[in-house]
Amino acid sequence: MQSVNQKTLSNPVSFEGVGLHSGQKSKVTINPGKEDQGIIFKRIDLKKNNLIEANYKNVTSAKLCTTLENKNGVKVSTVEHLLAALYFSDIDNAVIEINSNEVPIMDGSAKDFLEILKNTKLSSLSKKRKYLKVIDKIELIDGARKISIEPDDNSLEVDFKLNYENQIIGKQRNKINFSNNNSDDIINSRTFCLFQDIEKIKKAGLAKGGSLDNAIVVDQNKVLNKEGLRNDKEFVNHKILDLVGDFLLSGYRIVGKIKCEQGGHELTNLFLRKMLDQTKLLNVFELNNIFISKRLKSNSFVKLAVNA
Repeated sequence: MQSVNQKTLSNPVSFEGVGLHSGQKSKVTINPGKEDQGIIFKRIDLKKNNLIEANYKNVTSAKLCTTLENKNGVKVSTVEHLLAALYFSDIDNAVIEINSNEVPIMDGSAKDFLEILKNTKLSSLSKKRKYLKVIDKIELIDGARKISIEPDDNSLEVDFKLNYENQIIGKQRNKINFSNNNSDDIINSRTFCLFQDIEKIKKAGLAKGGSLDNAIVVDQNKVLNKEGLRNDKEFVNHKILDLVGDFLLSGYRIVGKIKCEQGGHELTNLFLRKMLDQTKLLNVFELNNIFISKRLKSNSFVKLAVNA
């Protein structure tokens, strides 16, 4: 996944589905993007002020999902799983047209998005991809919630811990290096909730489109979904999926060792704001062709083209 140049889709791809929280059906078309454009959402149901940049500064709500909003108050929500799919698909630039205010939940993971994105080839752009790594540890602690990043030379590693009183979820932990480990379990892991919380979530006007087809529901000592879990650590793996999608809002491919305990969308966004404000501890760089050709043979860094 370590590419020299930025990438985009060669051709548009489209899909339809229901929004988890709005319950509304919507159609999404992912179009090729220009270099250095990043990911932009376009609300085609609106005639003006309808562009929303996928940037951590535009996150205005992180309650059960990540919501982006432009300066004119136009929103798009539940963007995290699609953004994670773009990360895993190696896509840097795209214009995502959507005819509603929420990205479809599909099956509750990033699996369906990845299957759709496989239907188009990628185009390599002339500009180089920007990577970001930290020079020293950065940490954010909020009660029992903690998140930090430490330096790493060549990869993104996530170590995530969950601690639920529910005996099915319990204390789960997973550690994955996205350069060396298989990401299938992360990609396929679905969003989840406790059965006892559903009524409260519904009263808040959320989860109108939620069902056992797009979420894991846990009731005390059992999973209500007939097919059960897709992997033994599906709960914590979905949290890692969310984190990957939210981290793409930084505008960079992050290189570093991330540790997170009891985290979620809100904590991740607070951390991005803190981390990206500490410019003296950050190094933005590009890769060059020498590095890539050598890495394919030896799996080690040889040369970096440093920009900052």
